Amino acid sequence: MSGCPFRGRQTQHAVPSDLQDNCDRSQDGTAQSSKLTYGDYLQLNKITQAQELQSQKKGCKIHDEHLFIVTHQAYELWFKQILWELDSVREIFQKGQVRNERNMLKVVSRIHRTSMILKLLVDQFDVLETMTALDFFDFRKYLVPASGFQSLQFRLIENKIGVPDSLRIPYNRKHYKDNFKGQENELMLQSEIEPTLLQLVEQWLERTPGLDPDGFDFWGKLKNNTDEGLNEEIADIQSKPASEAKEDMLCELNRDKEILTALFDEKRHEHLLSKGERRISYKALQGALMIYFYREEPRFQVPFQLLNSLMDIDALMSKWRYNHVCMVQRMIGSKSGTGRSSGYQYLRATMSDRYKVFVDFFNLATFLVPRPWIPKLNSSLHKFLYTAECGDCSYFSSEESD
Repeated sequence: MSGCPFRGRQTQHAVPSDLQDNCDRSQDGTAQSSKLTYGDYLQLNKITQAQELQSQKKGCKIHDEHLFIVTHQAYELWFKQILWELDSVREIFQKGQVRNERNMLKVVSRIHRTSMILKLLVDQFDVLETMTALDFFDFRKYLVPASGFQSLQFRLIENKIGVPDSLRIPYNRKHYKDNFKGQENELMLQSEIEPTLLQLVEQWLERTPGLDPDGFDFWGKLKNNTDEGLNEEIADIQSKPASEAKEDMLCELNRDKEILTALFDEKRHEHLLSKGERRISYKALQGALMIYFYREEPRFQVPFQLLNSLMDIDALMSKWRYNHVCMVQRMIGSKSGTGRSSGYQYLRATMSDRYKVFVDFFNLATFLVPRPWIPKLNSSLHKFLYTAECGDCSYFSSEESD
């Protein structure tokens, strides 16, 4: 499935941003590059000399402070790469380039890369935890009032994927932005007004081919099939002789019916959306569920991979927060953090679903129904999938349907 969020205008000779680096090569640059050394290219002098031990400056060098600095610098470098990937994906969505299937594969690849980086960051705690609580205590006093909460890049990642400001936990009874001044504050404000990854994916899902009531009408057919299926199952159970097992089956089926009936209640969805318990629009949820049900169809396999990778990002960020909480509790117990936060208590509060961005995709499994209830795709729909239009641009060329 492809999309066309915004049909950006380009000049006749515009060069796609992904190709720009390959095109901007001068003869001087080629000649000069032959003189590059490994250290020059990676600017290793800057990187390897950027570990300034505060304990050493105070005349009492503590060995494990070096590990602490290197580990956090490595985190920040990977955060930078995550931002690089997220910005490129958001640009593809914003320019409407996801209608090109090749670009859709590129999006999936970069989101998957982001999740692999996060997996690496989760595992990196194992290295940091080779330092004992006493080792950390030896130099902790030199860190005050610096705090990991002041990581600009991590806050930018949260904003760009779509962590809602309204659900954030106050830090020291202050808004999280109060920790950033000058240019950092400007970057933070800019990240708040830009379209988030969640918003762009939501817009893309709303255009899922097959949702139009005048077309295939996936939602209407699914509702009818679900109503009929539930009624048949209830009738089948009620025809059985009275028993405890029969009552249990009816009770379970009624719970399922309540869940599925609520799924088709748009007002209920809007209510949950207002409370922050759902994050995407009603139509986007329909698109996500359609992808979920038809994931084995060729045109829905790549979109399904994208939804899976987005869930991986949420899951791995939750694991990162959990590992961080466990490490902080191990290192400082219930003491305040170096930035004067409540430390462990504050970090533990960030592990709830309120910090999950793609929580709606996790909850799709709640609405699973038996395969026979899923509307059958027919030959006309297969053709429709290739020719569905978004405004004045096609998702797929109609020639592909031949």
